[in-house]
Amino acid sequence: MTIDEQIRDIKKEFRSSMNGVLAARMREAGMPYKVIFGVEYPRLVSIAQEFAPNRRLAQALWNWNIRECKILATLLMPLDEFLPEIADIWVDETPTAEVAQMAVMNLLWRQSWASEAAFQWIASDNPMRQLYGFLIMARLLQAGAQLNERSLAELRDQASSSLPDADLNLRKAIRAVLDRLE
Repeated sequence: MTIDEQIRDIKKEFRSSMNGVLAARMREAGMPYKVIFGVEYPRLVSIAQEFAPNRRLAQALWNWNIRECKILATLLMPLDEFLPEIADIWVDETPTAEVAQMAVMNLLWRQSWASEAAFQWIASDNPMRQLYGFLIMARLLQAGAQLNERSLAELRDQASSSLPDADLNLRKAIRAVLDRLE
């Protein structure tokens, strides 16, 4: 089956799983997507299980300006093929905090280079990059990652300097890191 055929099948699944009430609420909240089906995360996981992890399929899904395609891309990208260069592109193209959270939960925090990328993104002046960085660090710390004193000091400094200007989502991610450091 070609990538285009797989995407057509996936979109059929989205339509059959559509939650119109949720989709309407997301549109009213100003979600920046061309299409919102309102498919809930457990159903997206179920749809992902119908397909083998595939970098080309994940990339093709990511390129659609559809909420469910972006989230499904994070579920279908093979861990070993998700390179830092691809991650940088995805981070810069992430439309919402929800997608950032899904990308971190499903994919990013498991990468061998996650900590290094997180510190780079935290030091950025781009709020989405910062969000990704703090979300990754919160996940790593939750999983028991140990940081040396220098890294701990840098993380605390970045958190305290970012917190005053942070939006709600970034503030929550920073608090999650700080709570795990205490």
